[in-house]
Amino acid sequence: MAQSTTSTSTSQTANHPINYVYGPVNSWRYGRSLGIDPIGSVSTCSFDCVYCQLGEIERKTSQRAIYVPTIRILQDLQAFDTQNVDVITLSGSGEPTLAANLEDILRRIKETTGKPTVVLTNGTLLYNERVRQELAIADKVAVKLDASSAEQLRRVNRPVDGLDWETMYQGIQQFRQSYQGQFSLQTMMLADWKPQTKADYIHCIQQLQPDEIQLNTPKRPKPTHHILDARGNHSPASDRPYEVKVLKCVSPEVLQAFAQQIQQQTGVLVRTSHSE
Repeated sequence: MAQSTTSTSTSQTANHPINYVYGPVNSWRYGRSLGIDPIGSVSTCSFDCVYCQLGEIERKTSQRAIYVPTIRILQDLQAFDTQNVDVITLSGSGEPTLAANLEDILRRIKETTGKPTVVLTNGTLLYNERVRQELAIADKVAVKLDASSAEQLRRVNRPVDGLDWETMYQGIQQFRQSYQGQFSLQTMMLADWKPQTKADYIHCIQQLQPDEIQLNTPKRPKPTHHILDARGNHSPASDRPYEVKVLKCVSPEVLQAFAQQIQQQTGVLVRTSHSE
């Protein structure tokens, strides 16, 4: 575990109000991306992934609510030059589809900026037809798929009570069948993936047939408590005013070999952070 001071990031103090627009972030997947956080200062998600760059999730739920009013996001957006970014990405401090004003946010951002919109989602609410309809407004959607079994979902993604693998996977399938935009899968490959894990995952890919797979390994350290600044690009270790856990990654060679295996067996393009 890397050691550092335990002071909190200045953007989380009372003297520095939360900004619901952040970045731009240099994304290996989408280029120069301006982040939109529809969740806010309290990290809120239906997962509590073992590798989450936000740290431990503070509010674990699968219930939708308006966490940040759309007008506040639009006000914060005025301070940014959106002409110098490639995409506007909804992600931030948790699961963006938990925001009950997701549709309003996407429509207003498109009207305001004219830029392509991206949503990074864990897919847990895609069983809900209303959520699928709202998410379909985005130009690009990347759905997290780290698990190909109930046991792996429980161990890696640690979902809230009431969420199960079968329902989640069926929701992803339903969204894939109807969505007209660019559909990607985000997968975090951990060091304990066995041959059967890989085979089960490839079977899922053969069924879903995404436009691309974004295959990664947890190179970003995990803060030991929630850090708002972790929404964007992590600072070098020497500059972090907080303590982190460094997780075990697979090597670039292993990641690339699996990417090639997936492409050969499914025909789906696989991108990795090592190949950019």
